[in-house]
Amino acid sequence: MTPSTISFARGAPSLDIVDVDGLREAADRAFRADPGGLTGYGTAIGYPPLREWIAAHHGVDPARVIVTNGSMQADAFLFEALVSPGDAVVVERPTYDRTLLSLRNRAADLHAVPLEGDGIDVDELAALLERGVRPVLAHLIPNFQNPAGFTLSAAKRERVVELAGEYGFTIFEDDPYVAIRFAGEPLATMLELPGGAERVVYASSFSKTVCPGIRVGYLVGPENVIGRIRGLATNTYISPSMVAQGIVHEFCASGALERSIETVKSALRERVERLAAALERDLPDARFTPPEGGYFMWVDLPEGTDVDALFDAAAERGVAFVKGSDFMVQGGESSLRLAYSGVTADQIEEGVTRLADAYRAVSSAPAPSRG
Repeated sequence: MTPSTISFARGAPSLDIVDVDGLREAADRAFRADPGGLTGYGTAIGYPPLREWIAAHHGVDPARVIVTNGSMQADAFLFEALVSPGDAVVVERPTYDRTLLSLRNRAADLHAVPLEGDGIDVDELAALLERGVRPVLAHLIPNFQNPAGFTLSAAKRERVVELAGEYGFTIFEDDPYVAIRFAGEPLATMLELPGGAERVVYASSFSKTVCPGIRVGYLVGPENVIGRIRGLATNTYISPSMVAQGIVHEFCASGALERSIETVKSALRERVERLAAALERDLPDARFTPPEGGYFMWVDLPEGTDVDALFDAAAERGVAFVKGSDFMVQGGESSLRLAYSGVTADQIEEGVTRLADAYRAVSSAPAPSRG
C-alpha cells in the first residue's frame, strides 16, 4: 500500500503558515470600507487603493503599476506586449518551467545562460550579445531563484542593467520571493538601479507572502509598456478581481502583511535547516546549496543518475518532486527541485528518508552509515 504522499513538488505555503484569521478580518474590513469598489467591475489597472500602495512601496508613480490576476497573468501580458514569434529571449538555465512553456508557446528564440551560485553568468551573457544575439527580453528571477534557490549578486545586477542599456533589451525582473529572506542582507532591485526605470519591468506577487489562492500579482515598468498591457487587460477581462485585490489592500495597509511574512520566514528557515540536515544524513551523494530565502532547493545527483526512474521510484514510496529537466531548454537529467514550503518539518524528515530509499533502489549507492 502506497503511503500518503509527501510533496516536495509545489511551491506553495502549507496551511499552518497562512494567516487565515488575518485574511478573514481583512475581507470584513474591505467590504465594510468599500462595498461598491469591491463588488463593481473596476478598471483594468486593478483596485486603485492597492495600486497606489504598491506604487508607494516601490517609490514610483501609480501610472507605472498594473495589478493583475496573479503574476502568471502579468507574465502573459508582458510576453504578448513585447515578444513576437522568432524574437530572441534570454532565460536562466535552469529557470521556471511555466516561463519556458509560455515563451515556447509564443515561438520565442530562447537563449539559456547558465546560473552560477551568485546568479546568471554575466560574462556568458555579454559574450552572447557580442556574438550578435539581440534579445528583446531577458527574464531573470533575482532572489532565491526558482528552481535553483540562488540570488543574483549586487555586482551582477548592475552589470545586467548596463548590458540592457548598451544593447537595448528589456529586463523582466521576476521577483515573487524577495520578501522571503531569512538569512543575509537584502539587495537593491534592478528596477531601483540607475537606468532601471527605463529598462526594467518588475513583477511580483502576493501568492508567496499572503496565500496562493488570493491570485494577485503586479507589474511595475515604464508607462508606455504598462499602457500597452492595460489595453491587453481591458480586452481580456475588463478588470481583474476587485474582491481579491481589496482584501489584499486591507491586509497590507493594516500591517498584517509584515506579520505574515515574519511567520513564513521563521517556518521556512527551520525547514531549510531540516532539509539540508536530512539530505546530508540520508542522501550523501546529493549536492546542494541551502538558500537564504524563498521556497526551493536545487539538488544535483551524480552524473548519470536516472532521475526519470527516481521520480517513479519515489512516487511508489509516496514522495513527489520536480525533475530538473523540466526547468531546462536542454540538460538537467541528473537534478531535481525540492520545494520545502508546503511540507512540515516532520514531513521533511520522512520525505527525505523515502527519497533516499528510492535513490538506492535505482542506483548502486549503499545505505549511509548511522554509526
